[in-house]
Amino acid sequence: MWADGMVPHLLVCQWQSNERRPGCACVICTLQSVVPRQLTLKHAQTHARARTHARSLAQGGTRTTRPQAGDAGAPRTALHRQGHYRSASWLTASSADPGRTPEKSTRLVLLSHATMRVLSPRAALLSVSYSQLFLILTSGSYLALSSVVALGANIICNKIPGLAPRQRAICQSRPDAIIVIGEGAQMGINECQFQFRFGRWNCSALGERTVFGQELRVGSKEAAFTYAITAAGVAHAVTAACSQGNLSHCGCDREKQGYQNQEEGWKWGGCSADVKYGVEFSRRFVDAREIKKNARRLMNLHNNEAGRKILEERMKLECKCHGVSGSCTTKTCWTTLPKFREIGYVLKERYGAAVQVEAVRATRLRQPSFLRLKQSHGYIKPTDTDLVYLERSPNYCEEDTLTGSTGTRGRLCNHTSPHPDGCNLMCCGRGHDTHQYTRVWQCNCKFQWCCFVKCNTCSEKTEVFTCK
Repeated sequence: MWADGMVPHLLVCQWQSNERRPGCACVICTLQSVVPRQLTLKHAQTHARARTHARSLAQGGTRTTRPQAGDAGAPRTALHRQGHYRSASWLTASSADPGRTPEKSTRLVLLSHATMRVLSPRAALLSVSYSQLFLILTSGSYLALSSVVALGANIICNKIPGLAPRQRAICQSRPDAIIVIGEGAQMGINECQFQFRFGRWNCSALGERTVFGQELRVGSKEAAFTYAITAAGVAHAVTAACSQGNLSHCGCDREKQGYQNQEEGWKWGGCSADVKYGVEFSRRFVDAREIKKNARRLMNLHNNEAGRKILEERMKLECKCHGVSGSCTTKTCWTTLPKFREIGYVLKERYGAAVQVEAVRATRLRQPSFLRLKQSHGYIKPTDTDLVYLERSPNYCEEDTLTGSTGTRGRLCNHTSPHPDGCNLMCCGRGHDTHQYTRVWQCNCKFQWCCFVKCNTCSEKTEVFTCK
């Protein structure tokens, strides 16, 4: 059943060979609108055969789909390469807003020897090899996915390492959201590496396999920062995707739509970012990893919430004036997301002021109940935006997989700086090596009549210092 006011669409994918690269093929998908009466029995039969074929592939079968009589007019996709791929019919029905033109950016999928690679910034999430071939549909324009895509989502979600059972269930039920979640987690890791780029610990051990993979085992200040920045990154990415219309089941925040602020003379309007939805989705997914009932679980949950709380507090108000000749008779305002770099700076300040805590156990079950400040008189709890840690940080001078330290050997340092990026602190007293390089480039270029450009050759000697 299609919702009222929605026009059904067919996603038609066609296979094209690449003459220059015989081992590769491309799949190009287009979204075509149809009226409900055009969804005839032929389409249903083709869809059923595609679903049966996908199940046989998932079970390791060798079933091959062949054209049937009467299927000439049915939109479908043929994925076939002699000797490697069997022919299959893929048909996906979806619904799109009739007032919105489908995006022109076509997803390009590279097919080669039972390995799928999506050529987009989202490829990091799917950077594993699969035994079978599946077509992944990730565009936010699709509000409904066929059983073929759902089957592919189940297999892909099972291939992502590091997911807890509840996270895997969310991945399978919301395949469009798992891509956005991965982007948000990666955004948090990138920001962590930027904020600590001059320190002994530089977040380099995080996200080496997937964005849902490795974590710091020691409950240190660094672990507190990574949990907070990752939770904030997921909330930020989900909120942005909702505002841009790239996620189903969400959109703009319309709770205050039309309300007026009589004192300041403006009213709510536009598309306010629904940060509440993003925060709640981040809470459901990121916090689902915390299964064990111990003190580390309380620490991680607190830092996750601190990161999301800081994001909510940094939401910005933007306004637009309306009036004759540029006057501001009335103003329409809406809330927008801050730059994620701003969240990173705030969390870096919280990292510097992080507080050490300890767990208070319940008297009956002897399980950690809540956190209190360590070495404090009474039960003083940390604030909502405090970053908390259980153990003191190691020095991160030597490589240690347990603490998540890659060491500082070979790291660049500044031999004149008294700060953490200086060679004295960065190299942990081991000393540093000096490397001299000569950089050559063309300079002082001038146009000569007629007609060429004459340049001089400039050179510069530079020194680079690395830790021993």
